[in-house]
Amino acid sequence: MKKHLLAVAVTALAAGSAFAQATDTLAKIKASGSVTLGVRESSGLSYTLGNGKYVGFHTEMGEIILADIQKQLGLAKLETKYQPVTSQNRIPLVTNGTVDLECGSTTNNAARQKDVAFAVTTYVEEVRTVVKANSGITSIKDLNGKTVATTTGTTSVQTLRKHERAGGVDFKEVFGKDHADSFLMLETGRADAFVMDGSILAANISKSKAPADYKIVGEVLSVEPIACMLRKDDPAFKKAVDDSIKRQIADGSLTKLYDKWFMQPVPPTNTKIGLPMSDATKAAWATPNDKPMEDYAKK
Repeated sequence: MKKHLLAVAVTALAAGSAFAQATDTLAKIKASGSVTLGVRESSGLSYTLGNGKYVGFHTEMGEIILADIQKQLGLAKLETKYQPVTSQNRIPLVTNGTVDLECGSTTNNAARQKDVAFAVTTYVEEVRTVVKANSGITSIKDLNGKTVATTTGTTSVQTLRKHERAGGVDFKEVFGKDHADSFLMLETGRADAFVMDGSILAANISKSKAPADYKIVGEVLSVEPIACMLRKDDPAFKKAVDDSIKRQIADGSLTKLYDKWFMQPVPPTNTKIGLPMSDATKAAWATPNDKPMEDYAKK
């Protein structure tokens, strides 16, 4: 009987511990000595060089966050696993515990806040349009009757539809499975334009075979706060992530990181993206917050 009670107690303890770890990422990291960082393969803020190597402004910032957390937990060693995510699977992979922290190019909006939490904003994105330089397209109205590419599972899809309805512009939408695929549609003539975050457009242009053949045109379609994403209801982990970001802002290291990834030549082609920090990003760093994009739309 005692053995049975002991077994029940051990099982209950294990279940309780598993539940605690599911809602306490710091405890999970400490117990396992490992952490999984969600990264992107073809975003402007996070991308792959191949062979399991991931780089970019948000990827490197995420690595610094995890190094700060390693110090906080007093771990001699912390193994970082890199999990590539897509626009479609990134939220499920965070909520189901596969990914602990996703630092890609995810917009913080009210709908997503129902499922996940966001760290303080680290990049404020402007959604724009890229076209072939000789296309004659200069604004949304010029897209009437044209084919427009965007990436499945991104907020740009809703932005595009909203402008289509409001402006009475009628265009055909085609969807790339990721940003590289969407840009390829423009490159190969299957699309006349590609609508996406400005940083993603600039990065894809810089990596293309002939960067001078493309230009970003037209009005800013929406302003979106981009942030690292983590599980909901885990205040200790969110505080650790936010504290690291605030430290990186305060000591100037995040500004240096921005300069490295947006103003200097970057791999793999050693070309410069050349995207100076926007006033909106500067403002987000001056008063760190995790407000969703709906708050930006009110301004």
